[in-house]
Amino acid sequence: MERNKGYQKLKEKTRLRGNSFFFLSTILLVDAFLIGLCISVALQERNMSVQAAVQKAESGVRGEKYLALTFDDGPDKDYTKRLLEGLRERGVKASFFLVGENIDGNEELLSQMTKDGHLVGTHCLNHVDLTKKSIEESCRDIWATNEKIQAVTGRYPEYIRPPYGIWSEELEECVGMTPVFWDIDPLDWQVRDAGQIVEHIRKNVKKHQIILLHDTYGTSVDAALAVVDVLGREGYVFVTVDELLID
Repeated sequence: MERNKGYQKLKEKTRLRGNSFFFLSTILLVDAFLIGLCISVALQERNMSVQAAVQKAESGVRGEKYLALTFDDGPDKDYTKRLLEGLRERGVKASFFLVGENIDGNEELLSQMTKDGHLVGTHCLNHVDLTKKSIEESCRDIWATNEKIQAVTGRYPEYIRPPYGIWSEELEECVGMTPVFWDIDPLDWQVRDAGQIVEHIRKNVKKHQIILLHDTYGTSVDAALAVVDVLGREGYVFVTVDELLID
């Protein structure tokens, strides 16, 4: 009889312990599930935030209308100086491709270009079709111009605007520079009318384009500054060619 009572007590204790273990296990499982659910929700929210940020950034990049103003044949002691002053007043950066023989005596303008944050590249030593010369001679002319620029700015040019837009793989391999061409050419050197130049650019402009001008004519300088004002009001942003090419 006593043995049966002891057995019953032991059985009851075992049952209670079993129930407690089951209850505790259930709580732990529920806690683990809730923790996992919270982590999953947090990760989803983070991924959604990252995706939203990326989409916003990509949308912003696609939405920007970038233009690069480029100027060949300078520096010119009169017109380049006026152009630099106008660009500085407007907070605009441009790109200048210089003729080596025009640098002598205009070093101050070259220094100002660098100080104002413009890109300074090479055009040529003198305005000739580089493919009409031997590769060796053309490379020497380019190097000579590069060295003139570096002597003033402290920076060796990376970009070149080949005269007439004529270039070759042999020249590129020789000098190791990036050629820069253009999308819009209003023939400002021939037209010599600021209004016509501006109108030509307005009619043909699209986002992410390079505009070719020359800082050796007063009408070109007037047109360039007018283009900045007019297209700036239309939402265009002016950048240097390296920024545009990277974008």
